[in-house]
Amino acid sequence: MKKTITVIDTFGFLFRSFYALPPLKSKDGFPTGLLTGFMNFIANVGKDFQTDYIVFALDAKGPTFRSDIYTEYKSHRPDVPEDLLKQLPIAIDWIERMDFKTAIRTGFEADDIVASIAKDAKEKGLEVRIVSHDKDLYQLIEEDIYLFDPIKKSVIDEKTCFDKYGVYPKQFTDYQSLLGDSADNVPGVKGVGAKTAQALIEQYNDLDNIYANLENIEKKRWQTLLTEGKELAYISKQLVTLSKDCHCIDNLEEFHLPVENPILKISDTLLEFGLNRVIDRVNKEGLNYKTEMPKPKEVLKTEYILLNDEKELFEVINKIPKDTIVAFDTETTDVDTLKAQIVGFSFAYEEDKAYYAPISHFYLGAPEQISIEAAKRAINELNNHKLVLQNFKYDYEIVKFNLDIELKLYADTMILAWLLNTSQRVGLDFQIEKYFDHKMIAFKDVVKKGENFSNVEVSKACEYAGEDALMTLKLYKKQLIEFDKEENKKLLDLAKEVEFDFIYVLANMFEKGIKVDTKVLEELKHSNNDNIQSLITRIYEAAGTEFNINSPKQLGSILFETLKLPPSKKTKTGYSTNEVVLHKLYDEHEIIPLLLKYREAFKLQSTYIEPLLELALKNDENRIYTSFLQTGTATGRLSSKNPNLQNIPVRSEAGALIRSAFIPKDGYKLVGIDYSQIELRLLAHFSQDKALVDAFNSGDDIHYQTSVKIFGEEKAKEKRAVAKSINFGLLYGMGSKKLADTLGITTKEAKSYIESYFEAFVTVKDYLKSIEEFAFENGYIETLLKRKRLFDFDSANGMQKAAYLRESVNTLFQGSAADLIKLSMIKIYEKYKNNEKMSMLLQIHDELIFEIEENEVEKITKDLEKIMESIFSLNVPLKVSCSIGESWQDLK
Repeated sequence: MKKTITVIDTFGFLFRSFYALPPLKSKDGFPTGLLTGFMNFIANVGKDFQTDYIVFALDAKGPTFRSDIYTEYKSHRPDVPEDLLKQLPIAIDWIERMDFKTAIRTGFEADDIVASIAKDAKEKGLEVRIVSHDKDLYQLIEEDIYLFDPIKKSVIDEKTCFDKYGVYPKQFTDYQSLLGDSADNVPGVKGVGAKTAQALIEQYNDLDNIYANLENIEKKRWQTLLTEGKELAYISKQLVTLSKDCHCIDNLEEFHLPVENPILKISDTLLEFGLNRVIDRVNKEGLNYKTEMPKPKEVLKTEYILLNDEKELFEVINKIPKDTIVAFDTETTDVDTLKAQIVGFSFAYEEDKAYYAPISHFYLGAPEQISIEAAKRAINELNNHKLVLQNFKYDYEIVKFNLDIELKLYADTMILAWLLNTSQRVGLDFQIEKYFDHKMIAFKDVVKKGENFSNVEVSKACEYAGEDALMTLKLYKKQLIEFDKEENKKLLDLAKEVEFDFIYVLANMFEKGIKVDTKVLEELKHSNNDNIQSLITRIYEAAGTEFNINSPKQLGSILFETLKLPPSKKTKTGYSTNEVVLHKLYDEHEIIPLLLKYREAFKLQSTYIEPLLELALKNDENRIYTSFLQTGTATGRLSSKNPNLQNIPVRSEAGALIRSAFIPKDGYKLVGIDYSQIELRLLAHFSQDKALVDAFNSGDDIHYQTSVKIFGEEKAKEKRAVAKSINFGLLYGMGSKKLADTLGITTKEAKSYIESYFEAFVTVKDYLKSIEEFAFENGYIETLLKRKRLFDFDSANGMQKAAYLRESVNTLFQGSAADLIKLSMIKIYEKYKNNEKMSMLLQIHDELIFEIEENEVEKITKDLEKIMESIFSLNVPLKVSCSIGESWQDLK
């Protein structure tokens, strides 16, 4: 296997780091964005790629040989930003202090150094990796020589070059000679653009051959341009062709990767500049090797004991010491807790041992099992200990619905895993493999297709169920080590004070369900089906033939081949016919509006009307039971499934019709209480912007006040909707282009609106930027209640980093709003859980929906409003709006 040398286009990389990252500063105000990006790159060597040798190519001061060829070369470059100039010499000093080797030659540019090293290294039998995305270096690409983009973390090879520019690396200098380069003031041939240059190179291969065939070029204008620009074309060829005569690696071993972790040599300086996260990484993993010895794989000792004799079961349970942590798990016939029957339960309290008590396994030759009554007594005894479960909500519902016992939770390992990293998978299988490198028994390997857990042999069930309990216990103990770290201690407090209590709230909401008027859905089903059939007929008439409307391939053929509409880019699978494409074609043909209406009606029928009706008809009360997921989002918001009631269209007529089918039971009303402008109030609280805080504290209409500040008193009323879009859009990283698309205005106009907004609320812009800087520097963001969301900037490419920065702002506000509504829900549940006159049914982000007895509506609603508005003390008042109605749709 060939050894590799990595050549870094040093200034090119540093300049790009400066512009790619937010303008970070140290505590004393010194700029650190470039230094942070540079050190992240150094820390990632060995993670992003492996190398044997490494060299940093530098530009020499003063003129180069190219200035003699063309005096205007690089003569009009803009001044370098002061913050960049401050950091450059520090980065170069760090390179040398870390014992990396540099290469520099008077009269030559760094690109020439890179080219020379690439040539000499290949002759020495090395593979060459050039760390740069600079197109000037594309000419060097060939077998065993390629570029590596450190921001996007991608390889740039011959295919990349051709896909991007339509020419091969060996043709690139000829391509640049024609096109020129405004950045370096390389003249090229005046009037020749990228498409022309590419077409000429494609036909004639190189510059010499183009001029040899000048008379054969069909377009007379091209002939004229090339004739007039010949001298500059060949001057440009000299300027863009890299010199390969700067021999820099004669003594190759000088450039060997440092043996010791180089970052440790500048750790004192990193502290001085506040680059703490880099130091944290070094303490865990260094450059191309670990700073700590790898830990040996942990071998798990396990013993799973079957307890199908009631006497033995209670002998074991009675031996469990008081206040012991006991992991508990149930095995059932279904994932739906409303249908599932309990089959058995397992528990573990010792280091390497777990027990399984079978209750209702049914198969030929099944042994004696524990009776339901004995199971109840056993679980009641276990309930006196500190129960730890994985996905407590499921087992809580199973035990309650089957045995009428309410389990008491000590800790839920699924919730704890989510709190440690809200973006990771929280399933037990994944967590155990992550911590112990142990693969758990798969459900599909135990339960045959078409059967359920009651058909599993007891001996196999014991091993499977016992493993669930024992691994839950082991995971919990691992998690305690994580939570003992200083940076995670607040998260454990959050689990105990909020998240664990919140599980009971969600279980109660699931148990209550919400009533549906099946007659409304039946009527809607029939009327919407008639609408679909009518649309199908009209679409066939417009197309002139019948076809499968739901087939993208057939639809694409009709639109772009039969009807000759202007197509979007064709892919391997055919023409794109998604909603974006159809909206662009809206005015091109009568069929397009019909297709969009058809898709909306079809989705309404298949996604909402028919599934909701089917679920409502499963029980005599016609209630639907949606399951809220506590760990379903990274921001902390709830999601729901089976069915997802949070995604019912809000502003469409179809959505309104579906909502009208959700009703209270007889003698009750539905009540909706919605936090008013909660994210904007949180912005005022966090940013402490005086204008925002004053507006909320005075009770003004914040959107109107924003409109006044941006557009003036005269236009404020008509522009309120625009101001509202800006208020909310900026919280979620909306730029001028997205705002322009949203409002249907020009980008320039949108930009002026945003600038006016930040002039009105002067603190907001700096605060929003500070959120991004904090997230980038620390790798996480914290919500109001100190829940964290982690961001892996170190492994992210440029696009991912930009997304993470937007998500950091989004998470702070959405996540903090989720914190507040969780606190309210917990308090409401604790007060009203035994009150039959009121039930909390749904949470739709910032809104709660209740079912309240008619005679108590006014009294209870006022109390609920009071609870929600006083749940947490912000710098501005929390406000709610309330609506009462006979259906969900009435709650506006």
